[in-house]
Amino acid sequence: MIIAGYILSPIIGLVVGIFFMGLFRVVMARIHWRYGPPLTQPVIDMIKLFHQKSISHGLIFELGLILSLAGSVVTLLFIPIGTICPLNMAGGLLVILYLMLLAPIGIALSGGGGSNPNISIGISRKMQLALSYEVPFLLIILTVMIHYRTISLVNLVEFQRLSHWGIVSLPLAGIAYFLILPAMLGIRPFDMVEAPQEIASGLKVEYSGKFLALYYIEHAFRHFVIIALFVNLFLGGANEPFTFLLKRLVVFILGTCINAVFPRFRIEQAIRFNWTWPTILALAGLIIACIWGANG
Repeated sequence: MIIAGYILSPIIGLVVGIFFMGLFRVVMARIHWRYGPPLTQPVIDMIKLFHQKSISHGLIFELGLILSLAGSVVTLLFIPIGTICPLNMAGGLLVILYLMLLAPIGIALSGGGGSNPNISIGISRKMQLALSYEVPFLLIILTVMIHYRTISLVNLVEFQRLSHWGIVSLPLAGIAYFLILPAMLGIRPFDMVEAPQEIASGLKVEYSGKFLALYYIEHAFRHFVIIALFVNLFLGGANEPFTFLLKRLVVFILGTCINAVFPRFRIEQAIRFNWTWPTILALAGLIIACIWGANG
């Protein structure tokens, strides 16, 4: 059963992640009153890319991308998908915090090997954006761990099943997470990292063929992990994968609507936003959780 979990978890993450990439484009097209591409367009694109010529810019260019992909896949193994969680040992949240840093570091290393000015701008923006949302994100994780008195994500989900969802017990932390969710996903108004109109897609401008396909696969895994973490922390997880994916779909649709109606921030605006309201709400939630825990 454990071995099956190691196989099922990445498969579910990849299939659902790619499906949501296609659904994102379809929903965006409908909101903008366009017909848009078919739902299977990401699959078609990846098959095409794997059959195209790939241009490498050196060993670091390749290994950085592999590191990023491996970090997202391993992180997924610590996150419950319903009852599927291969690495469900205690300490999951702490390990997840470290593993989630591998994806941006790997992409930065890979992009650095490309030696393209647009990549340098994209890397700079990505690191600054990550620094801006990591502050409220860490406060949110601390709040959750203090309130539930556990560092295990599996136990945390179980506690929510026995009482209230995290969004009810910790509303300030839940709102703060939702506010930084677009920044973590890299969608508008926080899509300045790629910004095709400004820096020709930034980080991925030098990727081609199989490297671009792997970049999209890592993108699918990362999106799945970020939204799945929100579902487990604040929406009670689920007893089985279908309910879990349904909750994830709701969060995804809300994020897509935000992407459709908001213009892009400048990087300084993004940093200012993440260090104000999300940080204030997360800090207030942490203080309340500490006081509640001390009195409890």
